[in-house]
Amino acid sequence: MFAQAPARARALVRGGEIGLVALAGLAGCGAGVLVAAMAWVTQALREGLYGLPHGARLSASHDLPALTLLLAPAAGGVLLGILALARRRERRPQAVIDPIEANALHGGRMSVRGSGLVALQNVISNGCGASVGLEAGYTQLCAGLASRLGLSFELRRSDQRTLVGCGAAAAIAAAFGAPLTGAFYAFELIIGTYSIATLTPVVVAALCGSVVARALMNQPALVTVEGLDALTTTAITGADTLPVLGLGLICAGLGILIMRGVTLVEAGIRASRLPAPVAPALGGLCVGALALATSPQLLSGGHGALHLHLDNPGTGMGLGALALLFAAKATASAISIGSGFRGGLFFASLFLGALAGEVFSGSMPGLTAFAPTPLAYAVIGMSALAVAVIGGPLTMTFLALELTGSFPITGLVLAAVIASSLTVRKTFGYSFATWRFHLRGESIRSAHDVGWIRTLTVETLMRREVATVPLDTGLDAFRAGHPLGSPSRIVVVDGAGRYAGIVRVPEAHAAARAAEGAAPSLAGLLRHAGDVLTPGMNAKAAAAAFDRTEGEALAVVDGLDTRRVVGLLTESHTLKRYAEELDRQRRAMLGETA
Repeated sequence: MFAQAPARARALVRGGEIGLVALAGLAGCGAGVLVAAMAWVTQALREGLYGLPHGARLSASHDLPALTLLLAPAAGGVLLGILALARRRERRPQAVIDPIEANALHGGRMSVRGSGLVALQNVISNGCGASVGLEAGYTQLCAGLASRLGLSFELRRSDQRTLVGCGAAAAIAAAFGAPLTGAFYAFELIIGTYSIATLTPVVVAALCGSVVARALMNQPALVTVEGLDALTTTAITGADTLPVLGLGLICAGLGILIMRGVTLVEAGIRASRLPAPVAPALGGLCVGALALATSPQLLSGGHGALHLHLDNPGTGMGLGALALLFAAKATASAISIGSGFRGGLFFASLFLGALAGEVFSGSMPGLTAFAPTPLAYAVIGMSALAVAVIGGPLTMTFLALELTGSFPITGLVLAAVIASSLTVRKTFGYSFATWRFHLRGESIRSAHDVGWIRTLTVETLMRREVATVPLDTGLDAFRAGHPLGSPSRIVVVDGAGRYAGIVRVPEAHAAARAAEGAAPSLAGLLRHAGDVLTPGMNAKAAAAAFDRTEGEALAVVDGLDTRRVVGLLTESHTLKRYAEELDRQRRAMLGETA
């Protein structure tokens, strides 16, 4: 249950756009505080575990004790295992719904308690050094807070979904100090569309989240002002898009490999039959061993390491070392998520993309003839690989713009992002989040609201008062009981009361006239004997059944085994209700409440 806002406040928020905007601003401010708090707690955990100086980044640190490098991630895995055991003992553990799933299937309804648990797990995972970012925890917790706020004000379904997007927008804006990035993250990934009705609340939330977070924590720029002068050597021309498109295609392939890698690790963990609480500890031990063998740069999200590479792109490490670091970081991320650590691939994909851009620029001597510098290729690769894994082409483009302030480079980023996004969409079809939904059996491709389809079921559409006749009824008796002009379709059941088929009354009368004294049976007039609907089918599945059977009406049975008739549904009524609901959703998306 949740606390309900006063009636006057609810009326104010529900009565106009200004109220929703004010609520979005409140959610944005709350998100800024939550992001700052999560970042502070995580940094304190890293400093305590690894003995870091105050404010030092784990992935940019050197000379860390070997035993600490090896065991600290495993210690975090043990703690996650203990939390998993405690959660198993709950009587009714609730499934945690992320913002995309909440908006796609549940009308923006999320659990604050579940979101808080995910945020706690994310803090432990990132703080102990597992190769995951905090962005998943940020968006989960902030969207959960916004959802609870909306439920308190009893928002309409469309406004509730928008407010969840506002929470996520504020979280990303606060994490990166990038309001445009946060806003388009919400439009593309959480709300699923851009509209005038959602523009103001989402942007207000993103601005509030960014401003509050900047006031509460230090956010060094990923690309320094001194580095802006090193983005290009000459004016950018159309020819400069050629290598950029190539980099975008490469990043698309790398992104697919990373997503497949996570799945392979998860499959391996399941095949090993390790107890679920043990898997994170083993995964943490593997991540620690990788860090010990290669570099601490693969630990945690990689903020410090990304700063190192963007401050000195292409010259700090050799190509072989960069390629090895890329492989190690990708492997560590796959092991971390696959073994049960909580987090996402948002920042990991940014770091991996920057490494891919460095390797690309260093391995192609002919690139010196083009305007972009190694730093520019690192920024372009960063956005192109991130869009392959996370999705959101405009989100990643605006991230590059807000980080660099360079419009010419942003144009090249857009070209690479489009190439990467289109390639992944056509060859793989999923982002990391929707791919995991697919593996779980959910047919979610985006955050577009499809939950209403699940509530528009055959049971809510069918006519329950259905006349039936036994299969052994004589044709003359059938005609007497169902003259021309009565309902045109009659459901027939067998001796056990199971569905046998549908008889059309006009066809029965015509058959009797053509029989010339013979006594034809109903069995020869049955239609759709093997075609039925069940009450749990949604309207979309029912419409597909009508198309497949070419029937105008189908019987509804309680189950495919029992086949007891419980109703009748016509194609015309199904399509009419489906079209009405589609139109209602369209009007809600455009902000038309009338």
